[in-house]
Amino acid sequence: MAKYLYWTLPISWMCMIFSSSATPYEEQDIKPLLGNMVDLRFLENIVGWISFTYNQSVVSVEMLGINGFVEFFIRKGAHVAAFFLLTLFFYIAFRKTCANMKRYRCLVFSFLLTVLYAISDEIHQGMTPNRTAYIGDVGLDSFGALLAVFVIGIFYWRKNKRTDRNV
Repeated sequence: MAKYLYWTLPISWMCMIFSSSATPYEEQDIKPLLGNMVDLRFLENIVGWISFTYNQSVVSVEMLGINGFVEFFIRKGAHVAAFFLLTLFFYIAFRKTCANMKRYRCLVFSFLLTVLYAISDEIHQGMTPNRTAYIGDVGLDSFGALLAVFVIGIFYWRKNKRTDRNV
């Protein structure tokens, strides 16, 4: 029974993601914090030329200001990191509770559950005031999940490589 406590990792993390998605943008805006912590104007000359469209909005220093531009990348990086961790937590739970399941199956199920949760999270976010659901964010979330799969795979590949040398 104690081994099923490992499922508290992904479940708790999904609750944190759910809570974040249920929070209106105004309550998550970190631009004022960035402005008070560090003067980011020195970045304007370095990244001022970057401009692209994301979810039908132009992302550039000119459109968002330097604090908004930096915040955009922090928020999108948070997508990748949050779903990287969710995949990792699913993987740990599967490995600790499903003794007969092969490693690659744990990875596949962890990835698929994470992507399904990312889809449901975007749907949920679309119901939150001043938030929008966007398929591109599901892509970022899936990238985070895929990155976790690669990191786990590399970890075991290196571990097996060291074990083979020691035999």
